Amino acid sequence: MSNEQNLVVEGKLSDNERIKRESKLLRGTITEDLSDDITGGFTSDNFQLIRFHGMYQQDDRDIRAERQKQKLEPLHNVMLRARLPGGVITPQQWLVIDKFAKEHTMYGSIRLTTRQTFQFHGVLKPHIKSMHQTLNKTGIDSIATAGDVNRNVLCTSNPIESDVHQQAWQWAAKISEHLLPKTNAYAEVWLDGEKVDSTQEDEPILGTNYLPRKFKTTVVIPPLNDVDVHANDLNFVAIAENGELIGFNVLVGGGLAMTHGDKSTYPRKADDFGFIPLDKTLDVAAAVVSTQRDWGNRVNRKNAKTKYTLERVGVDTFKKEVEKRAGVVFEETRAYEFTERGDRFGWVKGIDDKHHLTLFIENGRILDTEASPIKTGMREIAKIHQGDFRLTANQNLIIAGVPEDQKSAIQDLAEQYGLIHPTVSKQRLDSMACVSLPTCPLAMAEAERYLPDAVTEIEQMLAKYGLPDESIIYRVTGCPNGCGRAMLAEIGLVGKGPNKYNLHIGGNRNGTRIPRMFRENISDVEIMQTLDELIKKWSEERQEGEAFGDYVVRANIVAPVINSAEDFYDASVS
Repeated sequence: MSNEQNLVVEGKLSDNERIKRESKLLRGTITEDLSDDITGGFTSDNFQLIRFHGMYQQDDRDIRAERQKQKLEPLHNVMLRARLPGGVITPQQWLVIDKFAKEHTMYGSIRLTTRQTFQFHGVLKPHIKSMHQTLNKTGIDSIATAGDVNRNVLCTSNPIESDVHQQAWQWAAKISEHLLPKTNAYAEVWLDGEKVDSTQEDEPILGTNYLPRKFKTTVVIPPLNDVDVHANDLNFVAIAENGELIGFNVLVGGGLAMTHGDKSTYPRKADDFGFIPLDKTLDVAAAVVSTQRDWGNRVNRKNAKTKYTLERVGVDTFKKEVEKRAGVVFEETRAYEFTERGDRFGWVKGIDDKHHLTLFIENGRILDTEASPIKTGMREIAKIHQGDFRLTANQNLIIAGVPEDQKSAIQDLAEQYGLIHPTVSKQRLDSMACVSLPTCPLAMAEAERYLPDAVTEIEQMLAKYGLPDESIIYRVTGCPNGCGRAMLAEIGLVGKGPNKYNLHIGGNRNGTRIPRMFRENISDVEIMQTLDELIKKWSEERQEGEAFGDYVVRANIVAPVINSAEDFYDASVS
């Protein structure tokens, strides 16, 4: 439905556009707010602007009501998300973040996220500036990990094909740097950098009003879709020949967020634009971002993501504009296939003769418990590890580059501190949740705290029906914003209210089909009753090797989602 008149949405701009325009290239009055000890939070526009610096203002919702009774403001704090392109971090950096989490956060934990990085939760205002300076000294920042910019660039993380992986990670880092904001605001506000005149600064790619909405980019190496390409605005699918990276297929317009009750919002798969050689990568990245910058919806933020721009102007129109801006013509898509998803756990040996150990971290939460002191374990491993760590987009962690003579020592430490789970089920490995309550201000229902017990119930169902070694891609997100990537699961729960979820089924194992809503606004008890019935049918009627998501589609329990813009909300589609 290409229409030249629809390239720019006319109307009154959203207030976020005013905030960005008046921010002096993201400076705002954040420095003044830091000096205000009357409140623990950020006021006015700065509440939004700190997101461009990698932080969200939050409070502990478990104690919010009690503080209100005491006539106290909410216990304001910030969550910081670091920028780690491809999730690579050194043991020395790990020791620094471990120490800060212990000494200066309310929860003491390190949270690995679906954006292939780590988060600090519960940092109070007096410690915010020192947090940035501490990270900066070790080579880490949080520039553009939130807000209306290109965020942390993901990259396939398990280094089995290490030569191609290393090349792909290098491109992820280059893309991240190329698309970063150029303003000096971060250095001025947090690092006491030299002040410059913001009117003399330039943002050639992002523009002085930055993007209409958040923007997410990945680099992925088939056949492993471990970054969930269809959850992202821009994806570079690595194409290799004879063990060397030669270019990328470019996928544009994926995204999972939606708004309850608003059918103009929906999850959407990315479109394949075609193949480009390596030397055009940065040009194409900038062209996609700048086209979205100029054509994205700045009137209605609910329809501001790249996926809606493609639907409004037409995929061909958007693609031609990218070709024009990048000075490239997309070649025919090179053949590739995604055959698996998630992480490969345990030890693998790379072609460089180094060993790599992938650890399962449930919910990505690294915190000592009486049963599993895993935070201490990671600290002890970091003290002796000679390689690096690679955080995954599935909230897990790889101890990478272990030489043969150090392998047994790493294994012993991982076992001693509960980082290796010999009895963990395949179902638990294939399950994931966002943070949600008590810290996320958008959360409508539990996710991280709900997941472990819910997985146990599903494990029991699988065993009851003779499928103890099978698993289902199962994900829970506490609201419809998509952080837990439930809209690419075989079973996806989306929070609707306290102990209420929308139940979606029918995605597939390789992450290329969106699930359809099967039950709306039901309790956890009703969900488990429904899943028990479905798993029983699956065990009795499945074809050999047939996955759960494929079964419920084949059996006409739900129709597949073919084109989200047209049929995501149409339960009658068959």
